[in-house]
Amino acid sequence: MLRDALIARLHEMGDSPDYQRLAADVLGIRGAPPDLARKLVSQALVVEDRREVWRRVGERICRDAPAAPGVYVLKDADGRPLYVGKAVNLRRRLRAHFAERRWRATKSAMTRAAGAEWREVGSELEALLREAALIDELQPEVNVQIAAPDLRARAIPPSLIRDVIVVLPSIEDDSVELIAARADGGWMIQRTRKSGADLAVHTQRLMKFFFGTRAFRSARVVRLAPLVFSWLAR
Repeated sequence: MLRDALIARLHEMGDSPDYQRLAADVLGIRGAPPDLARKLVSQALVVEDRREVWRRVGERICRDAPAAPGVYVLKDADGRPLYVGKAVNLRRRLRAHFAERRWRATKSAMTRAAGAEWREVGSELEALLREAALIDELQPEVNVQIAAPDLRARAIPPSLIRDVIVVLPSIEDDSVELIAARADGGWMIQRTRKSGADLAVHTQRLMKFFFGTRAFRSARVVRLAPLVFSWLAR
C-alpha cells in the first residue's frame, strides 16, 4: 500500500528525509520544488490514514452484518445518516461499499462512514418500501433526493391502481407481512401471526387504514403505493 511505502521510506531516510525523492519515487511526481514535495507527501499520508480508518470501519461493519436481505443506513461518527440502501445480502452489499478498489471513486461523504444500522426483511417489496421510507424520513446526505413515486411516471395498468393487500413472507417464520396500499398512494406494513391469534387487532387497523376519516387518510406520509403497484405489474 502507498501508506506503507511512504512510511518505510521515511524511516529509511531518518531525520532529514528527501521529500523530492519521496515524491518522485513513491508518488510518481517528479521535479516538484522541496516545499511542494513536502506538502504532497504530507497530504498523501493524511489521505492514506483516512483510507486505513475507512478500511477498518468497513471490516468491523461487514463482520457484524448478516448475510440476509434488508435495508441499511450508513452513519458518520456523530450518528448522522449518510446513505440508505437495500440489499439481497446485506454483508455482501456492505463489503462492496468498502472494497479497496472503490476508495478513489467513493464520494467524500461516504469516506466519513463510521457505523451502520440495518433491518432484515422478508421480501424484495418490503425492502423497496422501507428503503424509500427511510430516505424520505432521514434525508441522508449521499442519496439522490427524490420525490415520492408518481403514478403518472410508471407504466402501471389502471386495473392495478386500487386498494389492495399483499401478503408476503416475514423474517419471522410464524408470521407474514401484510402490505396495504391505497389508490391515493397511502401504504402501511403490518406483521401478523400465521395462526391468526392477532388477526382481529390487525383487521381493525386495516379497516381504519382503508376506510378511516379523511384526516386520518390524508395524514402526512410519503406516498409509496406506486411501488406496490409497480411490483405487482411485473
